[in-house]
Amino acid sequence: MELNGLLHGARLLSHVDFPTSEVLGPDASEDQIQDLIARHGLIFVKPVFRGGVGKKGKAGLIGKARSLKEALAEKERLYFCEHRHGNACAKANGVTFEAGVPAEHEVYFSITDNTTFRAPTMTLTHRGGMDIEDLPKSDVAVVPFEALTGLKAFVVANALSDIGAPREIISPLVQHLPKLWELVHHYGMTTLELNPIRMRPGAGGRLMPVACDFKCGFDRDDPRVSRLGLPDQLFAADISAFEQEVNQLRTHQGQSDVFVINEKGTILAPTFGGGANSLVTEVLGEAAIISSDFGGNPPYEKMKAVGAICYRHFLEQTNVLFIIGGKSNNTDILETFRGMGDALREHFAAHGPTPLYVVVGRGGPNLVRGMGNLAETLESLGLPYRFFGFDSAISEVVNYAKKVDAWMRAGGRAEIAASLGLKSTAA
Repeated sequence: MELNGLLHGARLLSHVDFPTSEVLGPDASEDQIQDLIARHGLIFVKPVFRGGVGKKGKAGLIGKARSLKEALAEKERLYFCEHRHGNACAKANGVTFEAGVPAEHEVYFSITDNTTFRAPTMTLTHRGGMDIEDLPKSDVAVVPFEALTGLKAFVVANALSDIGAPREIISPLVQHLPKLWELVHHYGMTTLELNPIRMRPGAGGRLMPVACDFKCGFDRDDPRVSRLGLPDQLFAADISAFEQEVNQLRTHQGQSDVFVINEKGTILAPTFGGGANSLVTEVLGEAAIISSDFGGNPPYEKMKAVGAICYRHFLEQTNVLFIIGGKSNNTDILETFRGMGDALREHFAAHGPTPLYVVVGRGGPNLVRGMGNLAETLESLGLPYRFFGFDSAISEVVNYAKKVDAWMRAGGRAEIAASLGLKSTAA
């Protein structure tokens, strides 16, 4: 789950006394907006999206206003705007009014769980306000640190010195940035990003870091998230019935993170693991119906329920049921495959068979027994399948699923339909 913008971000940052630009929500009155403009001269009008939606500035979805008339015009333009970024399309529901912060220096800062270092990692540059990927590596500090001791001031100081940051911004950042680790650590966050942090001159000319945008991700299975008292609707990137049903299955064991990419797609890909999810979502593109991560060793009952929800919503349009994940360390493959197979059998019994090709790529404990159990189920249902083990490159398995989908579109679906005694259905 991702949360972005200062509407809620400012309140989260207040828990650690990190300064933010002044922000008004969608319900702000005209008098309040006028007062904000009068005190700051310039305000920014930004749409409010569910989930973390990037590249809004490049898409022209951030408005500027120096008068109430301009602010209201931008509000009308952006209140229900739509934004497509990658495979996702998001619709705004409201705007925020944020005070402009005059500054000479802008800073990018983030804390993430880094799989390369296997440690929380700080990314920091004094050239914020733009895409971090566009900067030369010499201007960006990427520093892992020990979670038990936290982000220390000297780590920030050394990083800024190494990238040649201006001297006047080092001391204020050293004073304030370590607070952000406390926010990440105490409230179940997996990532936190502030871009830009603008260095506003204060009393006596001393600079003060002010957060002007906010993005974070939470581990919804971490009980510390509940300390923030955030409304439940923030944790749904969309409000589809499918996502709401899956979200209700959240337990202490197993993840159930889903997002509908293309409700008219033809590859249903229950995915296990964040890395696999990123690869599968990118390579499948518009063919993918959902983006998901069901890892974390889900029990049989939970996986059966997840499978039943997926099948009920999307199986009729699906060409390829693509069960994919990396090599697991602790997920019981037999339990997850048995749950998904039993749910498929019950779906066929209740709703009748549907033309389907099953592709599986997985590794982990009880893999052979799990594949054997699933193979028996698919053979009893009369469905073709292809299994790949942990020694197969996941990218090649994804490409194989795409080829099967193309074959299904070109007549394969009709062949399977005939073998099941059904009339041909186009996909």
